[in-house]
Amino acid sequence: MYARRRHAYFVLMGICLGLFVLAWGVVRLWSVPAAVAMCVVAMVIPPVAAVVANRRGPDDRWWDETSGDRRSDEWWDELDGRRRPPPR
Repeated sequence: MYARRRHAYFVLMGICLGLFVLAWGVVRLWSVPAAVAMCVVAMVIPPVAAVVANRRGPDDRWWDETSGDRRSDEWWDELDGRRRPPPR
């Protein structure tokens, strides 16, 4: 799931950069209002890309959920500072 979200993020950011470069490198020669409109669209894409990249997938572990694996849950609890690991 993480790879799919990361791929979507980079695609959206590539589109954003492409719109910006295309707007001021090519489109402004014919129409400045169209170039400005393209930049406004490009301005909206980064927040959308951040939301897409940080969205929790159905298989992702939420911060307070247990996975059912005792060892994994102990490790996460140690990272979260909930309790100390047993001495070895």
